[in-house]
Amino acid sequence: MTDRPRIAVTTSRRRGSLMWWFNRITVWRAGGRAVRLQPGPRRVSLDGIDGVVLGGGDDIHAELYGAELRPRVRIDPDRDELELNILKAALSGGLPVLGICRGAQMINVFLGGTLHADIHEVYLSAPRMQTALPRKTVTIEPDSRLMQIIRRPRDRVNALHHQSIDQIGHGLRVVARDEHGIIQAIERPREPFLVGVQWHPEFMVFDLGQQRLFRALVAAARDGRAMGLAARGKPQGA
Repeated sequence: MTDRPRIAVTTSRRRGSLMWWFNRITVWRAGGRAVRLQPGPRRVSLDGIDGVVLGGGDDIHAELYGAELRPRVRIDPDRDELELNILKAALSGGLPVLGICRGAQMINVFLGGTLHADIHEVYLSAPRMQTALPRKTVTIEPDSRLMQIIRRPRDRVNALHHQSIDQIGHGLRVVARDEHGIIQAIERPREPFLVGVQWHPEFMVFDLGQQRLFRALVAAARDGRAMGLAARGKPQGA
């Protein structure tokens, strides 16, 4: 198949440009072609899309996981609605999905899980870390898909979040935590590919293990597209 798989990347309207460009370049290096999806007046469709990246951004509205909205938090209800609809379409259509930071949290909320609105109210010993540099250590479950991809039982990652996953969603498992016990990655054991990481691998451009996350997503998208074409009796590359 000569065409690159088309990978939808969700972003915010207000502050999404930097993450979009990092994701776009990283998806291209992994063998895919990124397509930006953001809230707006036009209807968003996954027609012609082979995989999804749910990107980072503003907090998820607390009402979606049964909590009260706190003052002075940045939310984007239009993006919440967009990503919930995208997840519904992607999972029902068998598309692979990678969630990044907010995106991992959205996967969890979509599947019935909850979030800690502020990790520092729960994990009192955790430092207030906001950095794109890999300064946090995470431990990865040895029997996980994430371990097969990154190939390191312990890894250094960045941290740009103040919320985290609390109760895990249906069908998901926790596959990485940091040294304070904060959930750092989730996945669905069965196919298709569904992985969420609390860090931002798109910013870790020189880390081969982190870049393999995108390669794994693109490979799953390519395989899924090939199976779809075969099921419809259409030659690959046509």
